[in-house]
Amino acid sequence: MTIWIALAYLLAAVLFILGLKQLSSPRGARRGNQTAAVGMVIALLATLPSLRFTTAGIVVIILGLAIGAPIGAVSARQVHMTAMPQMVAAFYAGQQVVNALLAIAIVALAVANLAIGSQAVFFIPLLLLALVLGVAFVIPIGGADMPVVISLLNAFTGLSVAASGFVLNNFALIVAGTLVGASGTLLTTLMSQAMGRSLANVLFGAFGQVQTAAGGTAVTAEGKSVRSGSPEDVGTMLAYARKVIIVPGYGLAVAQGQHAVKELADELEKRGVEVDYAIHPVAGRMPGHMNVLLAEANVPYEQLKEMDDINGEFQSADVAMVVGANDVVNPAARNTPGSPIYGMPILNVDQAKNIVFMKRSMRPGFAGIDNELLYDPKTIMLFGDAKDSLTKLVGAVKAA
Repeated sequence: MTIWIALAYLLAAVLFILGLKQLSSPRGARRGNQTAAVGMVIALLATLPSLRFTTAGIVVIILGLAIGAPIGAVSARQVHMTAMPQMVAAFYAGQQVVNALLAIAIVALAVANLAIGSQAVFFIPLLLLALVLGVAFVIPIGGADMPVVISLLNAFTGLSVAASGFVLNNFALIVAGTLVGASGTLLTTLMSQAMGRSLANVLFGAFGQVQTAAGGTAVTAEGKSVRSGSPEDVGTMLAYARKVIIVPGYGLAVAQGQHAVKELADELEKRGVEVDYAIHPVAGRMPGHMNVLLAEANVPYEQLKEMDDINGEFQSADVAMVVGANDVVNPAARNTPGSPIYGMPILNVDQAKNIVFMKRSMRPGFAGIDNELLYDPKTIMLFGDAKDSLTKLVGAVKAA
């Protein structure tokens, strides 16, 4: 490795670190991706002179680029975040035992590869069993936990890249992989803490099943009633409020209603209403899902407030409007020992003067328990598709 290649790798590493720093804020996320991309281009160009290309190797590289680049470009533009991995929580009997046996077999095959030498009779079964274990590992993990799991899997990819760097003696791979692995691990830990649950509980607790509260009594809505309203009713309430906090959730993403909610916020601000967005760490299906979703609609970054920053403001809010969220605002996390979400930090929506809850139906969230906030006397239900309801609210606010 010449001094120029080493310097190029060093520059790439600095750009990776700067890009990761910029990714820590929604405002700098786009710039962070661009900075890291420049670093990767530099690392790739620095690597090329040290490679010994054969004709067959060049053909394979060109074919790989010709096939992979269009697929990656199209997928990046067409696949919605709501189509990211979502596993229905299920507990196939004895699954953990099966996973343990798969892991033991993989370790045995890996040892055989190292001791005897890499041979197809060991290596191919190793790859196949690793694939099976990867799928079986995430099958019991519920959709509500997917942001945590995706962050963990991202950390695993970084560690794999770092390990490859050690094998290939490539400094750039070691640095890039270590950064991805470390940041992914830290994010996973922080998100687990935000849910009030350990990572082991997320991975092995089969969270998402319908569970019962302490004493064996199922949490149901029997004997309770809700108060529903029309878009005109809710629009008038919003138009004459002083402060409104919007709580986005997965339902907003499914309905693709981010532009409609931004239009509603704009109309309210024209009337002098203060509008903020309360972002729960695990709202949606990906780390930062709500931040990215609202950024697509050009919602000002200053209005996107994290849970710890916004929770103290609900008491002064005239209206808290929940759009497609559920478990992250469920007071059972504070009030019901034995609940599957008990202990999980939530957004203090129940402390607002008035609550508007936008849902398609009365179905519970992914935790499988009823949300007592729906039956709060301060709550008005607005049933329907989030995008459609938000569009009607815009018209109602204009007419108020």
